[in-house]
Amino acid sequence: MSNDNKNNVNDTVLSATGLVMRFGGITATNNVSLNLRRGARHALIGPNGAGKTTLINLLTGVLTPTEGSIVLEGEDITRLAPHKRVARGMVRTFQINQLFDSMTPLETLALVVSHHLGVSKDWWRPLGASKQVTERAGRLLEQFRLADVAGQQTKHLAYGKRRLLEIAIALACEPRVLLLDEPVAGVPAGEREELLETVAALPADVSVLLIEHDMDLVFSFADRMTVLVNGTLLTEGDPDTIANDPKVKEVYLGHGEAHV
Repeated sequence: MSNDNKNNVNDTVLSATGLVMRFGGITATNNVSLNLRRGARHALIGPNGAGKTTLINLLTGVLTPTEGSIVLEGEDITRLAPHKRVARGMVRTFQINQLFDSMTPLETLALVVSHHLGVSKDWWRPLGASKQVTERAGRLLEQFRLADVAGQQTKHLAYGKRRLLEIAIALACEPRVLLLDEPVAGVPAGEREELLETVAALPADVSVLLIEHDMDLVFSFADRMTVLVNGTLLTEGDPDTIANDPKVKEVYLGHGEAHV
């Protein structure tokens, strides 16, 4: 193996090869391969029905592929349970779509951090009893612009803040691979800027796969893009290549996504 090939292998944190997902006579994902490099900002795009959700469900273990394999940091996880993938560093924001409405962001993050650090058995201890938990939760509140609402019940938070809290919960698990599933979906225009800036400032050592319909976010965030159509990989490349690809333009024509 050449040095270049060795570097490419070492650089790949998540690799999906030849993924096929059949539901009866329907092929939802057809021989899709994807490599996520360490520290990547990679976007997965495509029109509705392209197979994006199916692919993410395969990567996260919600579905088991009919064919193909998934490797995370050199370990085959094709048939690993979702919670075990989280323990190995793959976290998806969509997995945490039910926030604790009666808890505050501080309480929520302290609970998640405690569980991640293996001290959740001491749930009965007063909040703040563990300096490590308190400091980690505090840093997350600052990082995700939640410090000003740290003591408010989650049910009273603006929707944009709830989305920020979801991402903060994911980061509390200290992922090496983060799958962001449409982070700005449903967020009002007045709350989007804060969310976009926070997503842009995610830690450089976290490899991010972004699934998103908002092309402004995609093109401002991603350094590489994969385009799916009808469950098949249409093309992959850097943003400039994708923006000028006639096949991509044809796919999005009439979909209100003239950015590409």
